[in-house]
Amino acid sequence: MTEAEDANLRQWIGRTETATDWLGTERALALQAALDRTEPPLREGDWLPPLRHWLYFWTIVPRPLGRDGHPALGGFLPPVGTARRMWAGSRVQFPGRLRLGEEARRTSTILDVRLKAGRTGRLIFVTVRHEISGAQGLAVIDEQDIVYREEKGTGASDRGGEAAPTDAPFVERIIPDSTLLFRYSALTFNGHRIHYDRDYAVNVEGYRGLVVHGPLLATLMVDLAGVGDRQLTHFEFRGHRPVIDINPFTVCAVARDGARALWVADGDGLLAMKGSAEFA
Repeated sequence: MTEAEDANLRQWIGRTETATDWLGTERALALQAALDRTEPPLREGDWLPPLRHWLYFWTIVPRPLGRDGHPALGGFLPPVGTARRMWAGSRVQFPGRLRLGEEARRTSTILDVRLKAGRTGRLIFVTVRHEISGAQGLAVIDEQDIVYREEKGTGASDRGGEAAPTDAPFVERIIPDSTLLFRYSALTFNGHRIHYDRDYAVNVEGYRGLVVHGPLLATLMVDLAGVGDRQLTHFEFRGHRPVIDINPFTVCAVARDGARALWVADGDGLLAMKGSAEFA
């Protein structure tokens, strides 16, 4: 990338956009069903469970879309060409809470755009801060790291990795299938083809199968952390390698220093995602 191209991308820093949405009960209920949760069905007026804000504030644009199924770049997000998009991680704070059945407002700001050299080519990292407010004020601050990987080489699933810890007292084994991935894509209006188009995921992006959504893995980690009646104050996660749908994977949690250490082990026992949760 030339200095001029880098300078052009950095012009996107500071851009903002706002959106409003009605936190309808149906999407949160549908995710309960998709994840086979056995707790009482959510009702209007209940607190929105952690990370379910990802079910709302859809980016609704008409076709044509990008080749990968995402909206074309160059509007709010910077134009990075034909790079492959991944959600690398998030840092989420919960200064308040949202209720099902209320209107919420999200303000999004691009905090940073930076270029790094990776093993398979250049990487462009874009950090976006979302602030979501409901009837009682600011409730969620979500800083997301989106990475755009240069289109060359094989898929990220071919990288090596470190073994995941095996000492977790709380473990949930998940058998992924295309129906679960389709449902989560539909509930988040996520058109990324790596989650439902096996031919595209394997033959174009070089993965071994369909890719399990990063935010879905993060949601499973938070659920296993055992929020219950406690208010989650901080959660963060970082993806280490993609989880592919051809094998079951394991979500793990352990209490450490008053918080929860969380991770996901893929079907090969390698560390796929790592996170932590803190409570009031």
